[in-house]
Amino acid sequence: MRYSLAVDIGASSGRHILGWLEGGILKQQEVYRFENNITNQNGTLVWDIEHLVAEVKAGLKACGALGKIPCTVAIDTWGVDYVLLDKNKKEIMPVISYRDSRTNGIPEEIDKIIPREELYKRTGIQPINFNTIYQLYCDKKSGKLDKAAHFLMIPEYLSFKLTGVIKNEYTNATTGSIVNAKTKTLDKDLLKLLGIKTDIFKELSLPTTVVGNLSDEVREEVGFDTTVIFCPSHDTASAVAACPVGDNGVYISSGTWSLIGTENKEPILNAEAMNGGFTNEGGINYRYRFLENIMGMWLFQNIRCNLDKKYSYDEMMNMAMESDFKELINPNSPEFTAPENMIEAIRKYLDKPDLPIGDVLNSVYNSLANSYNEAVKTIERVSGKQIDLINIIGGGSKDSYLNKLTKEYTGKKVLAGPTEATAIGNLIAQFMYLDNDFTLEKARETVKKSFSIVEV
Repeated sequence: MRYSLAVDIGASSGRHILGWLEGGILKQQEVYRFENNITNQNGTLVWDIEHLVAEVKAGLKACGALGKIPCTVAIDTWGVDYVLLDKNKKEIMPVISYRDSRTNGIPEEIDKIIPREELYKRTGIQPINFNTIYQLYCDKKSGKLDKAAHFLMIPEYLSFKLTGVIKNEYTNATTGSIVNAKTKTLDKDLLKLLGIKTDIFKELSLPTTVVGNLSDEVREEVGFDTTVIFCPSHDTASAVAACPVGDNGVYISSGTWSLIGTENKEPILNAEAMNGGFTNEGGINYRYRFLENIMGMWLFQNIRCNLDKKYSYDEMMNMAMESDFKELINPNSPEFTAPENMIEAIRKYLDKPDLPIGDVLNSVYNSLANSYNEAVKTIERVSGKQIDLINIIGGGSKDSYLNKLTKEYTGKKVLAGPTEATAIGNLIAQFMYLDNDFTLEKARETVKKSFSIVEV
């Protein structure tokens, strides 16, 4: 059996999933799981990057212990964050998280150098303060960038620690507003305009390209050799790669955030797209992920914490279904980003201080479905497409009530699944590398055959 290994790391946890094709069906086995956390280091929010490296290697050892040696490995993570290396390829610490407040006010500084409308026309990315370009500008101002010889986003850095090879990958670079959306290459003119040196970057490599084999040191430590390749290393890019929606479909990658969008062959860079909150992120085979970020399961996660986790998510769903309350909130309103108490923030927004929990929950459910509908209408208007299908993927696709409301609000055909879309997309990129005949179209047909995708 020929195995591939997806290393899928999110902001709170990571896992290693072996995948293989058996009779045209994609099979999976989780072999290792670990925690990942942001830590507060003297008032700065940072990643424990050494912990991540150790856990990636521990997952490789777990494969060896099972006697299931992967012939390829690929790593995906969250976006926008990066590691800088000095001329000796040593880390310039700390590795700061996108949730740190250091970029507050930076977008406004850059507005004076290049207006947001112009920045959007170049990169197609929404000007959000944690974007890579704003973080790099911070590092330039602090002098940290002066010492840097190499720039690696988190999956690239982890791949470097396995192989010793320094490369940059296309999909993850696009998310940070440093890639020209039309040329699909690093926007060096933009970086120079902002005083960010460009010699720290490599030419961008596409998903399915080789990074390298394990270094001698790592090979000895884990007990075998394998080839590290690039999948779409931004986790949403991997998830969308696994989503078989077609050109006139919309995907909703439903997790902490709900990422709702469509695949386009060309970017949409006009003011309506920008003002509608849409971004053009790079995807597999140079497909553009035209999408909007909507606050998703984050709302329910916080409500559950406020209730001391007394209720399961299914119990919370049932409480909402028993409610007739349908007043709406704006899920993306700033007061819901990191409130001390999500329940009280929602009650205050609705001006209903005694609103029962079931009604609070039903408001969130209906508000998310309404936001999805508004996003679909914007996609249709801006892209000229007539959307005929919505495919909900990721962990949130298991929420049957939200799926049902999405169908009711949009009036579209709705499919739910697969739930493990990110790892699946990571794996199919590896299969595409291993077999030139295994095209993206064939890969998505394989996903349909292999996993539960149900019509709502």
